[in-house]
Amino acid sequence: MKRTKKISASRIPMYFIVIMYGIISLYPIIWMGFYSLKDNEEIFVTNPFGPPLIAQWSNYAKAIAQFNIPVYFKNSIIVSVVSMFFGIMFSLMFTYVIARVRTKTTRFLHNLILVGMFIPIQAVMTPLVVMVKSLHLSNTRWSLIVPYVALSFPFAVMVLYGFYRSLPIELEESAYMEGAGFFRTYFSIILPQMKSIISVLIIYQFMSHWNEFSLALILITKEDMKTMPLGLAGFYGSMSSEWGPIGAALVMASLPVIIMYLIFGNKISDAMTYSGMKN
Repeated sequence: MKRTKKISASRIPMYFIVIMYGIISLYPIIWMGFYSLKDNEEIFVTNPFGPPLIAQWSNYAKAIAQFNIPVYFKNSIIVSVVSMFFGIMFSLMFTYVIARVRTKTTRFLHNLILVGMFIPIQAVMTPLVVMVKSLHLSNTRWSLIVPYVALSFPFAVMVLYGFYRSLPIELEESAYMEGAGFFRTYFSIILPQMKSIISVLIIYQFMSHWNEFSLALILITKEDMKTMPLGLAGFYGSMSSEWGPIGAALVMASLPVIIMYLIFGNKISDAMTYSGMKN
């Protein structure tokens, strides 16, 4: 009994550090929620850090009514979800082949794709603009979707490759011996094993596409095609005298990423435990 008490007491500093870290990490999100419900006087003078004394829910109405937030939100959702879907789908198929078919060609393709992780985005901006114009995709959602899928591909391949290599080949061999074909083996045996790592990619890719600004700034000039980051930049300029609606717009822009993390975040620890990311 004494030993149990001693162990529990020794963990108190660790628990205290974890709790403090959680508070420090969560406070910026909580503060942003407070910020969105205040007027300028509370934000800058009387109550900059605490909860609002009188909640200004009209800030959200102003953000929606006075600016094109619903259009920007819709564009960002479409671009992020479609880019994420195609990026993960292509990387799943490509990586499975190069992980299981071990030839000089597949090794070369693997190394070639990974090189893309070390190319800065600034180096490809001009070729991307030329390519988008040549494909007649200018000022469309596809002008962002196609580059986003390509730019997210190397990281997805790197993560998935290690995971595929960690799966025992006996899974496929036993399925083939039972008469299953390639597609049935993959979708019935292999793909269910990928849930945790796919969750990691969903969160990472959605967040990257949702927050991307520099490419969207160059490739999109039409007002009705702008994504949320572009819209927020213009919103900040036009509403700089009213900071409450800006906070409301920031909260609305953050909600999809937070929701995605709440849905898929519980799978991240599983992926980190037994996926190839630890290699």
